[in-house]
Amino acid sequence: MEDNRAGRTAPCGGKSIISRTTWLVIVLLAFVGQVAWAVENNFLNLFVQDSFGASLQDVALMVSASALTATLATLFVGAWSDRVRRRKVFVVAGAAFWGVSIIGFALVQGISDALAPDVASAARMGVALTIVFDCVMTLFGSLSNDAAFNAWMTDVTDETNRGRVEGVNSAMPLIAMLAVFGGAMALMRVGDDGTVTYDYPALFVAVGVLVGAAAAVAGTLMRDSRPAPAADRGWLRGVAEGFSPAAMRGNPVLYLVLLGYCIFSTALQAFMPYYVLYLRLPYVLGEGYVFVMAPGIVIAAAFTVFYGRRLDRLGFERAVRLPLALFVAGCLALTAFTSVAGVFSGSVLMLCGYLGAVACFAAEVRNNTPPDRAGLLQGVRMFMVVLVPMLAGPWIGSSVSSGSGAIGGFGVVGDGFTPSSLIFLAGALVSLAVVPTLMAVGRRRWRG
Repeated sequence: MEDNRAGRTAPCGGKSIISRTTWLVIVLLAFVGQVAWAVENNFLNLFVQDSFGASLQDVALMVSASALTATLATLFVGAWSDRVRRRKVFVVAGAAFWGVSIIGFALVQGISDALAPDVASAARMGVALTIVFDCVMTLFGSLSNDAAFNAWMTDVTDETNRGRVEGVNSAMPLIAMLAVFGGAMALMRVGDDGTVTYDYPALFVAVGVLVGAAAAVAGTLMRDSRPAPAADRGWLRGVAEGFSPAAMRGNPVLYLVLLGYCIFSTALQAFMPYYVLYLRLPYVLGEGYVFVMAPGIVIAAAFTVFYGRRLDRLGFERAVRLPLALFVAGCLALTAFTSVAGVFSGSVLMLCGYLGAVACFAAEVRNNTPPDRAGLLQGVRMFMVVLVPMLAGPWIGSSVSSGSGAIGGFGVVGDGFTPSSLIFLAGALVSLAVVPTLMAVGRRRWRG
């Protein structure tokens, strides 16, 4: 018999079976949400550089401001959804405004050109407006996706199927990136000097319409979950409680896993904001970077989907080892090689490790989330997995690029905006700090 509250069927052979409609909603919202985040994480960096000549520090500031906005929105809206015991209204309404806000980026250059007295002022205003618009877009995106949708996924899954769900969910960033870059090829413009840019307004309008359409479909198909009643502790007090020592003592494995997730995400953010900028350099892959990225993304996504099935059987501590090893190996390869074969191999290893590790961490966070705090803990998760890494990681990458010389014949070029390959080495070194947290999780479980 189907569970009307959770959108899943009763356990069968030890496993809870998720209904087809619920799977459809998960896949749709996860994919479309990641398409929107792919545009923000990859094309906003390109847009602000190509349109307004932004510096590497401008990009780092934009990433940090967006991370702060995402964390605050998720923290407060997640706790709010716990109190009202509803997720759907936040998912659907947030996604609708999310789509509109993405379309707003198509107007930024026109607004800055119209209001600024000269070209230099227009460029500065364009950078500032892009950062502001990014925060607005992130507010609605996090309200819908990070807070409500992620809490809903926790509600509708359990320990018998979360590995499978996270395998699919964690593959979506790269599948979405493939779709975005594939679609953007039709909007690509190659200059006489070989530089690559895009028709950004058309891209923003297309993605905004897609997100809005997904909101309409979700409003029709999504069945609201009914999470366990939250303790009557007040909204703001409940938000603060997620960071309290008492909560950490009461859920030690959860917070240890979040700490490891935080470290890994910081390692990732040391290079990910600059990854595409690096690949499209003329002495790395140039304008053909999409053709090398695409098969690598397909391989990594397939690995993650299939590895998610093993996660439910292996358990967290055993399952996360292989992805971490692949991630380090891929980062080292990207540091050392600039040939097509070297960059492709390094990217595949790094991306498989990245997505596999994220699936392991995300599933284990859900497995240790108290049922009455799924929304609240999305904010704690965002603080640990998004805010701290995005505040620290991009500045690590920026510092490494700005302060490094050439390595193996490549490095900083021109005014210092060009990323150095050392960003990948920095990511590999930071990720090694995950190991002590995994050992701590193992000791905690052994003690019972």
